[in-house]
Amino acid sequence: MSRLALLSSIAVASALLAWPADKKKKKEEETQTLELPKEPPAAVIAEAQRLSFQVAPLSARGLLSQQVRNGLKWLLTESRGATIIKLRAFVAGSGDMRRVQAIVSETFTERRLPLPALSVVQVGSLPLEGAQVALESVAVEKKAVNPNGLAFLSGQGAAVDQPLEPMLPLVQKSLARLRTAIEAAGLRPDDVLRVTCYLSSLDDLSAVRQRVYAEFPRAALDFVQRMREPSQSLAECEAVARLRQPPAEPLVFLNPPGLPGSPDRSEIALVGPRRLAFTGAQLAFGFRDTDARLAFQRLAKTLEGVGASYNRVAVLNVYPLSRSIAELVRKVRPEFFDRARPPAGAMLPFEGLPSLDASFAVEAIAVLPDSP
Repeated sequence: MSRLALLSSIAVASALLAWPADKKKKKEEETQTLELPKEPPAAVIAEAQRLSFQVAPLSARGLLSQQVRNGLKWLLTESRGATIIKLRAFVAGSGDMRRVQAIVSETFTERRLPLPALSVVQVGSLPLEGAQVALESVAVEKKAVNPNGLAFLSGQGAAVDQPLEPMLPLVQKSLARLRTAIEAAGLRPDDVLRVTCYLSSLDDLSAVRQRVYAEFPRAALDFVQRMREPSQSLAECEAVARLRQPPAEPLVFLNPPGLPGSPDRSEIALVGPRRLAFTGAQLAFGFRDTDARLAFQRLAKTLEGVGASYNRVAVLNVYPLSRSIAELVRKVRPEFFDRARPPAGAMLPFEGLPSLDASFAVEAIAVLPDSP
């Protein structure tokens, strides 16, 4: 064999030996590139007359990630083709709350569905041992199911200073006040679509659940313990209902007599068959007035981005991590809203938020102006 032929044979053999290794190396490099989950939208627009409300059943199987997937699967199945546009997740236990957003993104992306707006809040406990997440959804149906619009009823609370009082008497007071609000809006218990009860204890939940179900047999029900170690005993139930008649204006606030009331909020917000903007939770960082203002300013930009504004906010929910933070929000919030027409909603201290640096979270439902 000539020297040239020998060198050629050696080169070919070397290339063949190196080829599998190069191919394997290239394959490993490709598999190491992971696409980051998509961010949920800051706000989503939907028509009030087509909205439905669901609460996924609790599960104790697996850890937080599996329970989130199971809950999403149930909601997507029960939606029967309706498009989920808003999720609210109440997380209990020590799982990483940031996983909720990642799993929501993965699940909806895999199914080629638009991502919903998302709010994630940590609570003290859920009414099933081992359960780590309770999921609430708002979905857009293919046809009108609320032809006259919706009523959003602020949480009606009953509290005593002692932290270990039975829940049932407090829940009964909360439901009595909620019934007063429902009647003031010209509604009946069968019109209620979803009820969420924030409790300081879940000890007598069986009796509480039966009482709420007896009052609102057609509503999706959700129960959460807000904090592990509450400083008082409290029950506060909020609701959303289907209107029997459209309101006189696109957005009407009511404060009926017979309710304790609060200067910070309206007890009832009536919205007609109009487009609504649902925002995800906007986190606030820091404990100064300027920090709270910055959170509300960011929320304002989110609303402006979809054509809404603070003067058309129907519902504002705030999730502070302490009473002192709640007082900070009460101090700053009137700077952004008409004092004579504050939105409905709730503001109660909760256990935690997805960021360790967060002090409170805020979300809104706003009525959009008519399409041009």
